[in-house]
Amino acid sequence: MRTTINIVLLITMVIPPVPFVFASITQGKTSLSGKITDKETGEGIPGVSVYFPDMKTGTITKADGTYFIDNLPAAKVLIKAGMVGYASITETIDLSVTTVKDFVMEKSVTEITEVVITGLSQSSEQKRTPTPISVVPHEQLLQNGSSNIIDAISKEPGVSQVSTGPAISKPIIRGLGYNRVVVVNDGIRQEGHQWGDEHGIEIDEYSVNKVEILKGPASLAYGSDAMAGVVNIISFPTLPQGTIKGNLLGNYQTNNGMIGYSGNVAGNLNGFVSDIRFSRKQAHDYQNRYDRYVLGSKFKETDCSGIFGLNKSWGYSHLHLSSYHLITEITEGKRDSATGRFIKPFALNDSTAAGMIASGKDFTDTKIGFPHQNILHYKAVLNNSFVIKNSRLNLIVGWQQNHRKEFADILAPDAQELYFLMNTLHYDARFIFPEKNKYHISVGVNGMRQSSQNKGVEFLVPEYNLFDLGGFITLKRSWEKLDISGGVRFDTRSIESLYLLLDSIGKPIEDPQPGMTIKFAGFLANYANVSGSIGAAYQFSKVFFTKLNVSRGFRAPGIGELGSNGEHEGTFRYEIGDTKLKPETSLQFDLAFGLNSEHVTCEISVFSNSISHYIYTEKLNSVFGGDSILEASNQIPTFKFVQGNADLSGGEILIDIHPHPFHWLHFENSFCFVEAVKKNSTDSTKHLPFIPAPKFSTELKAEIEKIGSIFKNAYVMAGIDTYFKQNNFYSAHGTETETHGYTLVNFGMGTDVVNKKNKTICSFYVSANNLTDAAYQSHLSRLKYAEINYATGRAGVFNMGRNISVKLVIPFDIKKQKE
Repeated sequence: MRTTINIVLLITMVIPPVPFVFASITQGKTSLSGKITDKETGEGIPGVSVYFPDMKTGTITKADGTYFIDNLPAAKVLIKAGMVGYASITETIDLSVTTVKDFVMEKSVTEITEVVITGLSQSSEQKRTPTPISVVPHEQLLQNGSSNIIDAISKEPGVSQVSTGPAISKPIIRGLGYNRVVVVNDGIRQEGHQWGDEHGIEIDEYSVNKVEILKGPASLAYGSDAMAGVVNIISFPTLPQGTIKGNLLGNYQTNNGMIGYSGNVAGNLNGFVSDIRFSRKQAHDYQNRYDRYVLGSKFKETDCSGIFGLNKSWGYSHLHLSSYHLITEITEGKRDSATGRFIKPFALNDSTAAGMIASGKDFTDTKIGFPHQNILHYKAVLNNSFVIKNSRLNLIVGWQQNHRKEFADILAPDAQELYFLMNTLHYDARFIFPEKNKYHISVGVNGMRQSSQNKGVEFLVPEYNLFDLGGFITLKRSWEKLDISGGVRFDTRSIESLYLLLDSIGKPIEDPQPGMTIKFAGFLANYANVSGSIGAAYQFSKVFFTKLNVSRGFRAPGIGELGSNGEHEGTFRYEIGDTKLKPETSLQFDLAFGLNSEHVTCEISVFSNSISHYIYTEKLNSVFGGDSILEASNQIPTFKFVQGNADLSGGEILIDIHPHPFHWLHFENSFCFVEAVKKNSTDSTKHLPFIPAPKFSTELKAEIEKIGSIFKNAYVMAGIDTYFKQNNFYSAHGTETETHGYTLVNFGMGTDVVNKKNKTICSFYVSANNLTDAAYQSHLSRLKYAEINYATGRAGVFNMGRNISVKLVIPFDIKKQKE
């Protein structure tokens, strides 16, 4: 704990003076003012967001449509003006010569100029970025009923989730997940033992403003592990100068009685910015039509976070601090053979444990039972950007500490069976050169140093030390209609695993002795690789565009794949790693066509991804045939990490029809699929394991700008999600089984409530998922492989049944922007 405090003090006390050093060498400051008017009426538009994404500063237009922003650099910057119901305007302006800028906005039912930052050195328009990126805005997150942030974005085409109950979800992008997807938050990659099936993402769902999802290799920007893509979870933007505001949010979900609430206060006074938030969730066991209540699915989550920093003409310096605490039960799925009802452990006395049929409050009480995980994640990140004339230097340093504990012995409730303690130090430095003749060049280095220790009495993976370093250069050239960008990167990674000896009763020892076993043999592995990408985006017209991108990805094997040797609680298996695994490399081709007209929005994206040395798990056979069973592993099957060459291909189709004159009506449809095969394989080993089934979604949504004098921005929607049968699965040795198709019916509605001054008093959202209470199992649910219910003959545990989510958001002002 003392080390933790020292690291935080170092970041918060030593590094913050750096901005003042750079302030002395940066360009002078200026301001920008202007007026934003409606194209049809010529009147000023109040409430328009005027924002500089790369500077993280902006304002809101006043009642007459005018705006003023101070403390800006006298340099070229990207500006975005946006408001619901209008087409956003994105433009690069030179603030050294421009101090007044007016905008004329026209009404639009679609967003065609979304600004993105993921995988880029500076902000860019989404349609002018060759890489495939989708954006989940804040309103969409509010309108969804979800149990965590990954669950919230899994509705996006091409995105799925591996789930272990409602509290644990991991992102899958186009069939790839785990250490192949990098999750970025507060400018650094989230590190919390993401190699594990039941290890979720330690981020407060209520603190998220929007999510950008880059589909495809992003090794150029993020190095190893970004082979499948990036999920960039972005916090709320800083408030306009002179304001202090807050929000209160409440959320109730009927299926598992989840109660969630969050509150924050944010401000900007003379360039000193802050945002402090507290959030909490708790839920009892979820239920479905077949299993009724699912024992072992309760959870409690408590989160605190704060952002403190400066926004000045020289750039910005923001310190992000956060604490995430999740206690979640581990669903084992043990049942009574006669009735099929779940069995809970209980203590007969101080030395004897037994099982009994669960009932009543065993399911509806929120008290956490056994087994369960206790996860603590601390993070401190200093995110800086300095303007040096028309150049910019971005510096990020971050520290994370992850405590992951598992408790399974009801007779010794405080005994930590598994306890991983991980510390990670991140660094990222990027220099963006001045634009010259439409050329944009940037160079940078980033990487991390990581260590993990075993503090429990059971051991799944060895202790290890990891260090990686990558250097890259990117280049972008823009013409009126054409954008070409690319880059190259070199990475090196070193993993040192520590050996572990156990005595005859399973306790760690330092020196060899009779009856000992070698749990982990120490090893040192070094990896190096070159990755890169090149692509183009072409605007045929204002409504039609195309993209083409070719990228090479790289991923070094993770510690779980290299060194596992133990029972993986919650995944119903014993895992064995292989220190001889080679690094994965990939070559992916992406092609997209997009149309964004007055009546139809459409985008078709296809990809082909060839992966060398693809790593996956395969169930082992016993010497007698059938499943391999380890006597010491509580009678569960054994899986070993193996590899081979693989091909993945597929795509997404999105169509949104909003016919004239019913622009308020949206008929949205999407289809996505992935075909994943292992080269030179037999029928039973041909298809890669845990590939999501094809999915078709359709939704009819009515958006009503105003209802009377009280309600505005109202909506009503009804939708159907159809998941097809997944009969392309890895059947060898019973590794996977077929998953039947299913259909989920959804409904939603919501509105803002305003006062006589047209100011929002509160916002109300209702979403109903799985209205028909369909009983189903997702192909990517780990609970699908729990024990068989012998009373019904059904295998595993089913997903959540009907769930109605109600959210209430109440904004409040402490100090308003001057009119």
